[in-house]
Amino acid sequence: GEKLRDINRHLPLLIRLCTPIPVYKRAPPPNMLIGPQNLAVRVNHVRSRITHAAQAAGRDPGSVTLIAVTKAKPAELLMAAATAGVTDFGENYLKEALGKMDQLGSAAVHWHFIGGLQANKTRGVAERFEWVHSVDRLGVARRLSEQRPFHAPPLNVCIQVALVPEPTKRGVEPANLAELALRTAELPRLRLRGLMCVPPPQPDVRAERSVFARLRILLEDLNATGLKLDTLSMGMSADFESAIAEGATQVRIGTAIFGSR
Repeated sequence: GEKLRDINRHLPLLIRLCTPIPVYKRAPPPNMLIGPQNLAVRVNHVRSRITHAAQAAGRDPGSVTLIAVTKAKPAELLMAAATAGVTDFGENYLKEALGKMDQLGSAAVHWHFIGGLQANKTRGVAERFEWVHSVDRLGVARRLSEQRPFHAPPLNVCIQVALVPEPTKRGVEPANLAELALRTAELPRLRLRGLMCVPPPQPDVRAERSVFARLRILLEDLNATGLKLDTLSMGMSADFESAIAEGATQVRIGTAIFGSR
């Protein structure tokens, strides 16, 4: 019956969780001050780790997009990162991001809004960003759709999912995800691309992968209803290898590139 179908659908995950998981040796980033030349070294170091993790999972490294998280970083550092080959930048705060966008001007980069989104801040995000990773309620999704300029392509959005309940973190509960996803996908000026999560630190690689596997299964379940989602935004500096092993297509990296804030 229904229970048997659920067991069969999740059987591959259960098998993987009961088998040994390769432990990725996380090489420390080069220990140096962050200047334009050293920044390029750190970017290359992170890209090398992405490549290694993807290949270990039998994936094409090109299927993983590096998003440099640049909150509280000056525009000059973003320019240096762009010169080092970074094409995607993630920002948490609208006002700060708009200033950097104006300074970078016509640089060929893609802007991702990854912070908590307040209803009164949606217009600037809808007008200036290409991606929003943190949609967690229908009201915000509707405002983004209504405020997206008609001359711009549809706004790419991911729904943030609260896989591990935390009072201070945003995200829709998994039980409410399907309804939010289906209704968001109907909005005319948005393109629902996938799911995002920001889980708390886990004790080991097995626990990290278990959390990220849950997000992947949620995406697969949504696609089984007829959606065509292709994006898993998951993994940060401390755990992105585990995220890639479980299917991450976008990793959001700050500290490993720019150092601690």
